[in-house]
Amino acid sequence: MKISDLLFEDTIITELKAVSKKEALEELADRVIRHIPNLSKDKLLNILIERENLGSTGIGEGVAIPHGKYKEMKEPILGFGKSTKGIDFDAIDGKPVHLIFILLAPDNATNVHLKTLAKIAKISKNSSLRKRLMEANSPEEIYRDIVENEEDID
Repeated sequence: MKISDLLFEDTIITELKAVSKKEALEELADRVIRHIPNLSKDKLLNILIERENLGSTGIGEGVAIPHGKYKEMKEPILGFGKSTKGIDFDAIDGKPVHLIFILLAPDNATNVHLKTLAKIAKISKNSSLRKRLMEANSPEEIYRDIVENEEDID
C-alpha cells in the first residue's frame, strides 16, 4: 500500500489555524472523520490524545505523526496539515512542528500501520521534499509532491 492510497486532497489542510497540539489534532480530525463512518470526532480525538500521552509523535525535523487504531475501520486513512508558524508538539528535537501527518488504521492492520509510519518518517529525512511541502499552496500541490516522491519514501 502506498501513501497516495491513504491520503486524499480533502484530508489535506494547506495552512492550519491551530496554535496548539490539541487544536491541530481537532482541525485534522475534522477532515479525516469524513472518511470514517461510525466514528465520532470526540472518539477520534480520544484515540489520538491517548497515543500522544504515551509520548509525543513529534519525530523531529518539523514533522509529527499523530496516529492510532480503530477496530471498526475497514481501510487506513491519512490526513496532512501544514503550519507555517509551527506548533509546539513536544517534538524529540524540541523544535516546532510544521508538517503533521495524521494516521488512523484498523486494529487488524498493524503491518500497514507500521510501514506507513516508517514511510512518513523517511519524509523527515528528505529536506527537499519538506521544503516543497512547506512551499505548496494547495492540497493538490501537496498531494502531487507526496505522490511524485513516493519512490523516495518506499
